[in-house]
Amino acid sequence: MNSTPEHKPRPMVDLLVSVILPSLILMKLSGEDALGVSGGLIVALAFPLGWGLFELVKYKKFNFIALLGLISVLLTGSIGLFELDNKWLAIKEASVPALIGIAVLVSTFTPYPLVRALLFNASVMDVETIKEKLAENNSTALFEKKLLNATYFIAGSFAFSATMNYLLAKWIVVSPAGTEAFNEELGQMTLYSYPVIAIPSMIMMMATFYYLWRAINKATGLKLEDLLVKK
Repeated sequence: MNSTPEHKPRPMVDLLVSVILPSLILMKLSGEDALGVSGGLIVALAFPLGWGLFELVKYKKFNFIALLGLISVLLTGSIGLFELDNKWLAIKEASVPALIGIAVLVSTFTPYPLVRALLFNASVMDVETIKEKLAENNSTALFEKKLLNATYFIAGSFAFSATMNYLLAKWIVVSPAGTEAFNEELGQMTLYSYPVIAIPSMIMMMATFYYLWRAINKATGLKLEDLLVKK
């Protein structure tokens, strides 16, 4: 019998603990009259690290948002602690989505394209039924072309994120690294990145999913409720 509690996704809680709280700590508690620059960074790191470990231990689930929050705060904080030039912050902000986008493109030349893991996977769609219908309608090649187009769309969304991350970092973070003002600007940048970058990127991803669903619908005749895995 499995004693591991059932894990239910809690994206708002993940976002609050892994992104919003660390951002507020960096903005409001990094002054010398509070936690200080180093103390503020350490406390900010503790939230995504602690939350990720909690989810891993209790639910045996890997929390991707907590990991991203931890890596982001750790890399950004390192720039502050070592008082590196601000240009490295902009490069760091752009490099993560850029590398993911490149990985999506490169994966199309491997047996395991990432677009299948993101959009066309057995945990979300009834892949076997779709494949059977595609074969019956001689539409497999056409669908593979549509899937490749979806790959380009997703890579484009990450390219958009990389560009906007770079511009946002250059615009907001102007104070010298290792200062209270630098930490406060980091928190502002992180908070602004969600309405400015994350929401448009999410819309682009949803549009890509809709494009893929329409392609499957036309190629197989299956309706949306027939495509999705029955829970």
